[in-house]
Amino acid sequence: VQLVESGGDSVQPGGSLRLSCVASGFDFSRGVMAWFRQALGREREGVAAIDSDGGTAYPHSVEGRFTIFRDKDILYLQMNDLKSEDTAMYYCAAEPGAEVVAGIFESPFTYWGQGTQVTVS
Repeated sequence: VQLVESGGDSVQPGGSLRLSCVASGFDFSRGVMAWFRQALGREREGVAAIDSDGGTAYPHSVEGRFTIFRDKDILYLQMNDLKSEDTAMYYCAAEPGAEVVAGIFESPFTYWGQGTQVTVS
């Protein structure tokens, strides 16, 4: 499985970005794909997850502003009304056979991309 992110950029507060993750070798029919982020000096946190049934999960910090969706073998993260606290490196992750359930962001993910930087200032 190979995950390659793109779409990171510098934007002003209130702006929007769409991140993409091209997934090679991952069976979307069985598993979870997610977006995580890590800001300098902070722990990595999950910001969106989606499973093969279309179930999604978001933390309160981004709910209503971020939307995860996929189209064929590409995973997307639509981010609206961006805030300075959204500044971070964003990573795509995949876990075969999983489902979106409570605590999904604390579950182990086997496959990770290299990340794409989002800066809001």
